[in-house]
Amino acid sequence: MDLQFLLDALISLIPPALVGVLFYVIMRGIFRADATERKIYAQMEADMRAEQEVQPETVTKAPKKTLSGTQKVSKSTKK
Repeated sequence: MDLQFLLDALISLIPPALVGVLFYVIMRGIFRADATERKIYAQMEADMRAEQEVQPETVTKAPKKTLSGTQKVSKSTKK
């Protein structure tokens, strides 16, 4: 077997291997960022729920607004 043929075959595998390594590093970064974001969001949500349980009486409903006699809207704009 020719040694040059073997060397050429090994050298030809370098670019796909580097692309594979690059893909792995990028995907690992994306998955780690997503996992970190989910963990932080879960912590924030747990903090908000704990805060709501401590102060439930501060939440009140907004009063309903009614139209008074001076705020009537006319249906037509004809003169």
